[in-house]
Amino acid sequence: MSSLTLSNLRQNLSQVSMTGLSIPALVLVIVAMLVLPLPAWLLDVLFTFNIASSLLIVLIAINTRKPLEFSSFPSVLLFATMLRLALNVASTRVILVKGHEGEEAAGQVIAAFGHFVIGGNYLVGFIIFMILMIINFIVVTKGAGRVSEVNARFTLDAMPGKQMSIDADLNAGVIDQETAKKRREELSQESDFFGSMDGASKFVSGDAIAGLLILVINLVGGLIIGVIQHDMPVGEAARVYSLLTIGDGLVAQIPGLFLSLATAIIVTRVTTSESMTEQATTQLANPSALFISASFLAILGVVPGMPHIVFLTLALAAPRWVSWCSSARPSLPRMPPPRPPAPPRKRPRSWTGTMWTRST
Repeated sequence: MSSLTLSNLRQNLSQVSMTGLSIPALVLVIVAMLVLPLPAWLLDVLFTFNIASSLLIVLIAINTRKPLEFSSFPSVLLFATMLRLALNVASTRVILVKGHEGEEAAGQVIAAFGHFVIGGNYLVGFIIFMILMIINFIVVTKGAGRVSEVNARFTLDAMPGKQMSIDADLNAGVIDQETAKKRREELSQESDFFGSMDGASKFVSGDAIAGLLILVINLVGGLIIGVIQHDMPVGEAARVYSLLTIGDGLVAQIPGLFLSLATAIIVTRVTTSESMTEQATTQLANPSALFISASFLAILGVVPGMPHIVFLTLALAAPRWVSWCSSARPSLPRMPPPRPPAPPRKRPRSWTGTMWTRST
C-alpha cells in the first residue's frame, strides 16, 4: 500500500510544471514577509529585486504595441504591489526593533538611499521625499486611474456595436467563421482587460496612501521607541530614524513610481502596429514645428542676460534631430509609375439593308 502511494505521488509530482509553481511560491513568500522577521542582508536583496522588476515592467510596457500583448499586467501589478507592501512591513519591523543600533540596522540599501536624498540636511530630504509622493499620487496615479475608468466605460459601451459589425462582415462573406471567432475572442479579452485595469489602478493609488502612512508610523514610532525604550538623545534618535524612514520610503516609492508610470503607459496606449518609441520618433520629427522651436530658442539665445550657449546649442541641434529622425524613419517602397490607359476599342460595323450600323 505504501509503495503504491509513493508511486502515485511520484507520478503526480512528475506532472507538475515548475513554472506553474512560481506564482504560488511568490504568494507564500509575500505572506512570510508579512509575518516573519527578515535579516538586513535579505532586505537588501529583496529591495534590489523589487526595483529591478519594476523597471522591467516599465520597459515591457513601453515596447508593447497594443494593450492585449501585456494582458497579464493587472495581475502582475497586484503581485508587485503586494511584494512592495510586504517589504514595507518587513523593513518597518526592522527599523522599529533595531533602529537604535545605527544607520545600517535595516540594511545598506536603505541607508544608502537615505544618505543620497538627505545629503546632510534632513529637512531637505523630507521635502524631496514628499515631492516624490505628490508626483506619484496626485499626478501619475490620479491620471492613470481616470483614464482606466474612461477606457473601461467606452469599451463596454462599444461592445454591442463591434459584435454587430463582426456578424455583418460574416454574413456578407467578408470574413470566414474562423476569423469571426478570433475577433470575438479579442473583443472579449479587450473588455476584460480594461475592466481589470479599472480596478488595478486602485492598487496603485492605495499603495501610495499606504506609503505615506508607513512613513509617519516609522518616524513617530521610531522617535518614541528610541527615546523612551532605548534612552537615546532626542537629536540622535531624530537623526537615525529620519535617515532610516526616508531611505525606506524612497526605496519603496521608486518602484511605486515605476509601476504607476507603467500603468499610465498601458492605459494611454493607442493600438497600432508600432511601439511607443517608434510612434514618438516618427511623430515628433515635425520639421515645421522643430524649425519654429529652434527659431524661438535662437531668439532667446541672443537676448542679453540669457544663457546664450545653452539656447543657441539647442537651436542648432534641432535640424540635426530632424535629419536623424528622417534617416531612422523606414522609407516606403517606391511604387512604379501608373501605366497609361489603353485606347478604346472600336466596334466593327455590319451591313444591314442599305445603311451601316454598329454591331451590338
